[in-house]
Amino acid sequence: MNYVRTGMLMAGLTALFGAVGYLIGGGGGMVMALGFAAVTNLFSYWNSDRLALAAHNAHEVDAATAPELYGMVRDLAARANMPMPRVYLIDEAQPNAFATGRNPQNAAVAATTGILRTLTYEELAGVMAHELAHIRNHDTLTMTITATFAGAISSLVTFGMLFGSRDNRPNLIVQILLSILAPMAAALIQMAISRSREYEADRLGGEICGNPVWLADALAKIAAGVAHIPSETAEAKPATAHMFIINPLTGGGMDNLFSTHPDTGNRIAALMEQARALGIGRGNAASFTAGAGAGPWGSAPRQPGPWG
Repeated sequence: MNYVRTGMLMAGLTALFGAVGYLIGGGGGMVMALGFAAVTNLFSYWNSDRLALAAHNAHEVDAATAPELYGMVRDLAARANMPMPRVYLIDEAQPNAFATGRNPQNAAVAATTGILRTLTYEELAGVMAHELAHIRNHDTLTMTITATFAGAISSLVTFGMLFGSRDNRPNLIVQILLSILAPMAAALIQMAISRSREYEADRLGGEICGNPVWLADALAKIAAGVAHIPSETAEAKPATAHMFIINPLTGGGMDNLFSTHPDTGNRIAALMEQARALGIGRGNAASFTAGAGAGPWGSAPRQPGPWG
């Protein structure tokens, strides 16, 4: 159902783009608008990962520079039967993480240093599994396209108002309404798509890591951390907020039209229900590396802090 809803919302966003072009410039304006959308989305398709990572000053790590984190992502990717993504760290006190990339073969996951200090190893495994789920479901591409559409609609309205033909330009009242309502409608559709994909990534992430409780506990800690630790980078670049596992601007949200993320409490409840269906509780599941014989922590649940 989530995929159907996402497809319908994407179609609505495309239709909105074409409608705005038609109102500004008639049939020719609609064709030009859709052409503009194609060009901007092609650019974002090839460059979205680099732009997002650069925006947050992320630096790539490997098995030598961050062996625990890199090894965790490698193991999770193997469990998910997907290519190993590039792994990045962001020097940021706020606990958070995101995934980016146009497809599983060209993807990256990024975690802040704050999240490494805040979560246990198992909880972080749940978060990384959530991000891998976004990659496997191609959510990173979907959200890049929707964000590009939303930004392009605002640009299109501004361009049309300033440079559109006088013959095709709508009257002043329509211009004002377009400048207000079109970007708002695009943003609402973008937010609705984002919320839909978060629930699905939570569910699949719980399956990948093997214990939905780890992700549920991680979400609670991240939301608390975000609420008390601002992210200057995210505040300066709010357009990237939808990428993170928890909204870096507010630390949460409500399941309403104006939220990029579902309510954290609702997400946790869904994960705990998933765990109950699997017969998993907080006290009856092995650690993420139990039986693997790897890591200095053995098979006991790992505590935050060994990341340096």
